[in-house]
Amino acid sequence: MEKILVLDFGGQYNQLIARRVRDNRVYAEILPYTTDLETIRQNKYKGIIFTGGPNSVFDMSSPHYSREILDLGIPVLGICYGCQLIAWMEKGRVSTAPVSEYGKIELTAESSPMFDNIPSKSIVWMSHTDYISEAPEGYEITAFTPDCPCAAMQNKKKNIYAVQFHPEVTHSEYGEQILYNFLYNVCGCKGEWVMDSFIDSTVKKLREQIGDKNVILGLSGGVDSSVAAALLSKAVGRQLTCVFVDQGIMRKNEGDFVEKTFTSLFDMNFVRVNCGDVFLEKLKGVTDPEQKRKIIGTEFFNVFWNEIRKQNDKGFFAQGTIYPDCIESGKGDAAVIKTHHNRVNTPDDVEFLGIIEPLADLFKDEVRRVGEKLGIPRELVWRQPFPGPGLGVRIIGEITKEKIELLQEADFILRDEMARNGYERNMSQFFCVLPGVKTVGVMGDHRTYDNLVIIRAVTTDDFMTADWARIPYDILAKVSNRITNECRGINRVVYDITSKPPATVEYE
Repeated sequence: MEKILVLDFGGQYNQLIARRVRDNRVYAEILPYTTDLETIRQNKYKGIIFTGGPNSVFDMSSPHYSREILDLGIPVLGICYGCQLIAWMEKGRVSTAPVSEYGKIELTAESSPMFDNIPSKSIVWMSHTDYISEAPEGYEITAFTPDCPCAAMQNKKKNIYAVQFHPEVTHSEYGEQILYNFLYNVCGCKGEWVMDSFIDSTVKKLREQIGDKNVILGLSGGVDSSVAAALLSKAVGRQLTCVFVDQGIMRKNEGDFVEKTFTSLFDMNFVRVNCGDVFLEKLKGVTDPEQKRKIIGTEFFNVFWNEIRKQNDKGFFAQGTIYPDCIESGKGDAAVIKTHHNRVNTPDDVEFLGIIEPLADLFKDEVRRVGEKLGIPRELVWRQPFPGPGLGVRIIGEITKEKIELLQEADFILRDEMARNGYERNMSQFFCVLPGVKTVGVMGDHRTYDNLVIIRAVTTDDFMTADWARIPYDILAKVSNRITNECRGINRVVYDITSKPPATVEYE
């Protein structure tokens, strides 16, 4: 079977690169940069892709690799840090860029096998502070941007190619074609690989792993935990117990919706624990976002484990973890962006036979496709994503009952208007944020000094990168009018127009 190696140098997009390769019917596997050269040689890869990473190649504590990998006769593509690493290995010069590039940048490309069927000018996604100031001997520059004189280079004789931008993200206009060109024009792949049925293979593995033991799943009611629950239910039926911890910081009426949905759809044991007051007490006076996340995560598991104690049955612990949860919490040498709720350590007295994460290698759109194949209703599968810490990461500063209720109402109005206008399907995620800022306003000839609310809406395929949604002004105007009129305590609504990066989708 023809295979492509994605050699991971700590980049945020390593799995995304592999997935783009698989989308082109070529099998891809990820290995860390610590993999020895002989292992790579023996695997007979059709090509090797160096990932990006958060480091500088001229810092000797950064991930590096033996230059011999470039002499194996295997085609190589370097992306971002991987591009700079090739330049460094080949005696080029890498320097701190006078101007850093982040987000969408116009690229001018010249003739190259990598740029077949691509116009000379296109938009690519950049994220770098270093750049190649001098290409290595034997390499020719094949693309540039206004601030990056070497945005791509090649050594056709050695079949080595490098791009400073990220073709694997959807916001690179012709990124898919560039990767296709590398796989077929450079590596000579035939595209004969078809992924096995994920559902069948996962259910089989779950049955083998779980056997006759029981499984506890922390169910949030979101897409990820829902699909994980469906897979586990298909695999082991009523050996599965789903514990729904209603921590009081969910969207309006969400607790009742979750309970009704899962008791009617799945063959499982469903347990609901209402503990909003407990969470509020634990969060009292806390303003630091990381501390809030850890408190919410730890308290979730405390409540969750107390429920397990009642059953007096030690089994497996299952989570709806998906790949972005893993990489943004730091994977290998990847930089830590923020701690995700399902990556917080369990309490010291928690013991399981093992951790089960059936969706840990999938992206959100892949999870949704699995959900549809499992027969989960579309309105649930395509439901708006909701973070595990709930509104706790959408309330900046201390979380109080009053703030929760205010944000619930504003968020309900936003979602209601999007549904009424049929615009909700144009966005990947949208919600309201209460930033803890008050502003002067006027209502009925009276001065007000009330809360400001932020609307956040993005479009994305994979949540690794995201662009702000262009909601029509008339819809935004209606939402703003309803929020300021119906939510007592809010007198101003603003709209966030920041992409990811440099921002994240959530605020905390």
